[in-house]
Amino acid sequence: MIRIMFVCHGNICRSPMAEFIMKKLVSDMGYGDDFYIASSATSTEEIGNPVYPPAKSELAKHGIGCSGKTSVQLKKSDYEKYDYFIGMDTANIRNMNRIFGNDKDGKIYKLLTFAGRGDDVADPWYSRDFETTYRDIDEGCRGLIKHIMEEL
Repeated sequence: MIRIMFVCHGNICRSPMAEFIMKKLVSDMGYGDDFYIASSATSTEEIGNPVYPPAKSELAKHGIGCSGKTSVQLKKSDYEKYDYFIGMDTANIRNMNRIFGNDKDGKIYKLLTFAGRGDDVADPWYSRDFETTYRDIDEGCRGLIKHIMEEL
């Protein structure tokens, strides 16, 4: 079982979008039972809140549901439970390292590195451009799947 935790600031836009995009991609490939995929926040400000409605709408445009998902916070104890921690931006990477104390096993990555890019996933909270965010995440998730398959 490959265990992936997607992480963003509030866990209401980018990381839940990544969680549900990735779940659909691996399911469509026939690997759904081989993955455990979740998402979380580095902050506490949105804990317990559902996926932000425009993010939920963008997922729905692509036939992806996310009902029942509420924001949860990343915990230090999560480090031992997952194989990959995938941040959406540089601040998420910094905050994950702070929460975990370090990344002794090299589990922390920025999503778009798997797309051959060094930039951050566009933050729709500020841009209101959920379509660009969806494209960034989809591209990164497809690259992550390729990376995982090559490692196996």
